[in-house]
Amino acid sequence: MEKLIICVALTGNFHTKADNPNLPEKPEEIIKQAYECWEAGASIVHVHARDEQNRPTTEVAVFGKIIEGIKEKCDAIICVSTGGAATIPLEKRLELIPTFKPELASFSVGAGVTGRYDFKERKWVRDFILKQNYSELEYISRTMLENGTKPELEIYDTGFINNVMLLKEIGALKEPLHFNFVMGIPGQCILPTPKNLLHLVESIPPNSTWQAAGMGRHAFPIAAVTIVLGGHVRVGMEDSIYISKSELAKSNAQFVEKVVRMSDDIGREIATPKEARKILNITS
Repeated sequence: MEKLIICVALTGNFHTKADNPNLPEKPEEIIKQAYECWEAGASIVHVHARDEQNRPTTEVAVFGKIIEGIKEKCDAIICVSTGGAATIPLEKRLELIPTFKPELASFSVGAGVTGRYDFKERKWVRDFILKQNYSELEYISRTMLENGTKPELEIYDTGFINNVMLLKEIGALKEPLHFNFVMGIPGQCILPTPKNLLHLVESIPPNSTWQAAGMGRHAFPIAAVTIVLGGHVRVGMEDSIYISKSELAKSNAQFVEKVVRMSDDIGREIATPKEARKILNITS
């Protein structure tokens, strides 16, 4: 079986230190935890950034500090987030691609409604719509194509795969494609079950690579199924702040270490960044 690529999503847009005090928010914290994850066996670090008020940002200066700091410490593949936050204009989020020409960047290939309901307070504490039309999807994909950045195609539901195939048909995406199945987000997102994961895997072009990420308590069950199916795994504090039931994670490296143990138990080796670049057909 192909070696396992581990991607770690370090921070994200939603969790804060109020949720878990070990969440990295400042550039130096993100750099430190990225390096620890690389040491633990991660080949890819998925990077979001925060401003001085710890709000999601896509400011070039902040990202530049993070990217430079990670590159000084290790050879991990840096996957830049173009999601940022729903409130940041698309043009601002896309500035990161021509500026840094990252090897890999996230690309949410669709739209949807999501949120979280607090049953104790009886109110929505997160409630927003990711709005993207086809012209914007083409703009994102062609920006990455023109700058030599491989898209990590974020798939929240099966319909997103239809969008990918349309973008490929018009020449805005080039094979081989790399998919990230994000499962378990509340709202118009696919439920995190083995059956649904298998359906997603069987719906993409045969020469594609793929990874899966389970949100919250689904992180490690989805990781286990993914390892067995031959896919690659994404974990990290963007997706879950708990390392096990009721136990807050002490660091992102804990997630990587746990996935390494799971993979070792069934005899699947872990890919180095150099091997991951070859598997993903990334050429620097």
